[in-house]
Amino acid sequence: MTSEFTRHRIGLVGAGISTSLSPALHSHEASALALVDYSYELIDLENLTVSVEKTGEVVRSAVAGGFTGLNITHPCKQVVVDALDELSDNARLLGAVNTVVVDNGRLIGHNTDHSGFLTALQRGLPDATLNRVVLAGAGGAGSAVAYALAAAGTTDLRVADVDPERTADVCSRVSSAFPATRTTALTIDQIADNLATCDGVVNASPIGMIGHPGTPFDPAALHSELWVADIVYRPMRTELLDAALALGCSVLDGGQMLVAQASDTFTLLTGVEADTDRMRSHLRELLSETARA
Repeated sequence: MTSEFTRHRIGLVGAGISTSLSPALHSHEASALALVDYSYELIDLENLTVSVEKTGEVVRSAVAGGFTGLNITHPCKQVVVDALDELSDNARLLGAVNTVVVDNGRLIGHNTDHSGFLTALQRGLPDATLNRVVLAGAGGAGSAVAYALAAAGTTDLRVADVDPERTADVCSRVSSAFPATRTTALTIDQIADNLATCDGVVNASPIGMIGHPGTPFDPAALHSELWVADIVYRPMRTELLDAALALGCSVLDGGQMLVAQASDTFTLLTGVEADTDRMRSHLRELLSETARA
């Protein structure tokens, strides 16, 4: 059983993650729960001048060096899979991992992105019609969002990505797990036309985040009957959400998913249940401080 005296050395593996709020978010929750031997460190592949393809080597080296658990973020969530000893059912289904638990030397991959988005969707857009949805982005986060949408009742899911192979893979995985959900592969250029006949749209690509400005598709295609979700949280108000709000659309920002998945991940890595409301409140403080900086 985990106690407040158990040592936790957690790392976040990704590329270009120097501005991540995860260290502050997780460390604050550890302090609030009186975990006295806890640290959360960035393992940035860009700073290490290591290619994304070597993510598995970096992860195993980190564990050998004393890390007790890891978060995995963009663009490493799918690449890391083959380096792990075991996958949870969700991680195997999605083909993506955002959390690595170390259990007696074995590296076990989990995915809390799907549960994080599902929780965010139910909390932030409780009355949204979910029948027909367009998903922009079929990477690690996109596959998790696709799974969450199908689990929430989406019966017509249209997936677009710059990489057709990733789009096809996500469609295949979702169709196998949820036979009642019809999946359609789109190109990015086809998103705009499809929005006319859909209930909602989710951006699960990095477009819109700091360092990747813009929108994943032409926002002129939005209309007031759509709900619009974005998993990007830096900034919280992306260009896509600004355009949606201007039309009167219901929106879901990326902070909701961030906190929900972070809470689930924290519990997996420490064995201590996180307080989601407290983490959500702290995220607001962090974003406010960042805006003033």
